[in-house]
Amino acid sequence: MQRFPVLIVGSTGAFGARIAELLVRDAAIEVILGGRTRSALDAQARELSGASKRSTGVAVLDATEVSGDDIAKIGAALVINAAGPYQGSDTRLAQAALAAPCHYIDLADARDFVAGFPSLDGAARAADVLAVTGASSVPGLSSAVVAQHRDAFARLECLDIAISPGNAFDPGVATVASVLGGVGQPLRILDGGVWRTVHGWQGLRRVRFGEAERRWVGYVDVPDLDLFPAHEAGLATVRFQAGLEVPLFHLGLWSASWLVRSGIVRSLAPLAPALLRVKKAFSGWGSNRGGMIVAMRGTGANGQRKILRWLLVAGSGHGPYVPALASVALARRLASGLEPRRGAFACYGLVGLDEILAEARHLDIVCTTLEEKPLLRGAEGA
Repeated sequence: MQRFPVLIVGSTGAFGARIAELLVRDAAIEVILGGRTRSALDAQARELSGASKRSTGVAVLDATEVSGDDIAKIGAALVINAAGPYQGSDTRLAQAALAAPCHYIDLADARDFVAGFPSLDGAARAADVLAVTGASSVPGLSSAVVAQHRDAFARLECLDIAISPGNAFDPGVATVASVLGGVGQPLRILDGGVWRTVHGWQGLRRVRFGEAERRWVGYVDVPDLDLFPAHEAGLATVRFQAGLEVPLFHLGLWSASWLVRSGIVRSLAPLAPALLRVKKAFSGWGSNRGGMIVAMRGTGANGQRKILRWLLVAGSGHGPYVPALASVALARRLASGLEPRRGAFACYGLVGLDEILAEARHLDIVCTTLEEKPLLRGAEGA
């Protein structure tokens, strides 16, 4: 049987490693691990090959310099770009994939990166390939949740999304730097039908994540803040917030956000190595449980106020698999030949919720949907 070759760039990272682990189980897919360090790739290949009883390929490359010819020589039919963060990044790897030509998927959650991605649409169609950005928790999973439940609303007016990983999650320096880079920075949100400016990590409030309990969250800049208003004309409010499980860590960043907002400090990103060391020193604090909430409010089919709250809780340290699920589901569709779409666009309602969650069937990830009794109009809380 001829297998579908998938090159995972950034395969040794937190999310790339999960993508590789999930895809290597599919006998129809040939996994090729991509990154800059041969020794790390070889070690990962040995581990995956031992688990799958199949050989796993390795390709040493730099995502910022790789060309279409390089990818063509590797023989990939699909490139999955897990080498974030994407804040301030360009589409060079995507362009190289299109030049090869082959399909492309990334896990971008950077608002500007995702907004500019459709500029590749003409090149993707000319190459007869699919290029998708944002196949991650946002907007890939969040939009799938809304699409699943949209028919329950005659009019959808408010979306409230929140994410909080468990403190046991061990991110890399680049990931921490991308988070810190947004602390205190201005960002625009649609609130009550009006676009207004808020600041990263502010808007402080507590949210209950089911068994992951109550946690502090604050504003974060993500593609959903643009994508949902663009696709859903009746929306008046779209909010996305994220938070750290350990209150001391979260409130510390909230306090520091005022230093950035006031101009005393330009950015917290340079503090990433030091703060990551602090986090690792207190890795025993908190838990290995993370959560995600998508709350939908509006008018139901019966004309009455309606509130649906979708909750995901990941235990046993399985939270880092969640951002990988949409890309894995889409890769399987391409490998099976069941994905006919071509062009370059965001992963907005592109993969069904059931299809995404099917990739988590062996993981400690539980999803529930609750309908809540509305309060008086205008009084609904988060």
